Amino acid sequence: MNRLFLALLTISLLTFPHLAEARRSSDQNQTYTQEASPNESDLEAHGHYTNKDGQTVHSPSKSKSGAVPAGASAQCRDSSYSFSRSRSGTCSHHGGVAQWLN
Repeated sequence: MNRLFLALLTISLLTFPHLAEARRSSDQNQTYTQEASPNESDLEAHGHYTNKDGQTVHSPSKSKSGAVPAGASAQCRDSSYSFSRSRSGTCSHHGGVAQWLN
């Protein structure tokens, strides 16, 4: 079974080399997402969304402890924290941006 899988994978990568690049790009995005992940236990809400670049991003949430959560990019006017990767639309459903954090 493993030999068949490896053979098919090798053939597909030789036939469609752009798949290897897409996988590398996906892995890089995944790593970035994991590095910037907030501590879920400190947040009131635990939702996520997919941004325009296809990355999974934590939805804005308030901090239970009042400390700035890891990976937060902005504090919204309703005191929630945004984890947005771009400035466009950040805190749009939370009263706008009160302050940028990075």
